Amino acid sequence: MSKGGAVLVDAPRGTTPLLPLLGDSVAVRVREALSPERAGAWAEGALRAESSWVRDFGGAQFSLGRAWYTHLEQGRAADYFADVSGSDGRVEQWCPGLQQAMRDLARAVVGEPVVQRPGWCGPGVHVFPPGALVATRGGDVHFDIEGLTPAHVGERAPALTLVVMLQPAARGGALRVWDVRCRGTEAYADEDLERPYVDCSYGPGDLVVIDSYRMHQIQPFSGECPRVSATVHAAYVEGRWETWF
Repeated sequence: MSKGGAVLVDAPRGTTPLLPLLGDSVAVRVREALSPERAGAWAEGALRAESSWVRDFGGAQFSLGRAWYTHLEQGRAADYFADVSGSDGRVEQWCPGLQQAMRDLARAVVGEPVVQRPGWCGPGVHVFPPGALVATRGGDVHFDIEGLTPAHVGERAPALTLVVMLQPAARGGALRVWDVRCRGTEAYADEDLERPYVDCSYGPGDLVVIDSYRMHQIQPFSGECPRVSATVHAAYVEGRWETWF
């Protein structure tokens, strides 16, 4: 679904780089960027790893691997940086090969080498339970600037968010992306919600790439199936692309 002429580009699998396509669109989607079978196996692994999940926002969502924005917003930054190797180890244990696959996708998107940001956690998995807050109301409307320095944001230096769906919700759960760019903070105006947008639906293995400065939100979903997705952030820092979760 779209409103007001916002553009979602569907790129053929294997297209590289994808970065130029974001110039004329609010999001780029690649169907089956990873095989549905591989995505499904990682979803199963992540769900079996419940004892290793990080609980966030009172159980509204969970993650396999530590996500920076959840720790920052909950005052747990020290926990994030103290557990980088443990976080990466748990992701590899339950979803072997996922972190490297996400970095490979990031490299294909930008058309250049990417490296893991030193001292930060690698790609991870978000689990949104059915019936919880995100399922019933949708996620927070936000930009993905938490991992960027004020100077980076001020210069609008390149930054991207890549999401691969591992297990979609039974109904709903698209990623809504507005034709609204960050003005330097996480704040947005009420009228921004009426600006043009696209709803990016996913199947298993589908990749959606957005500019991290774009306003976006997970839409509500229903059914008994958890929504499970893998995420990696990337930013161009001092002449190279760095990735983190």
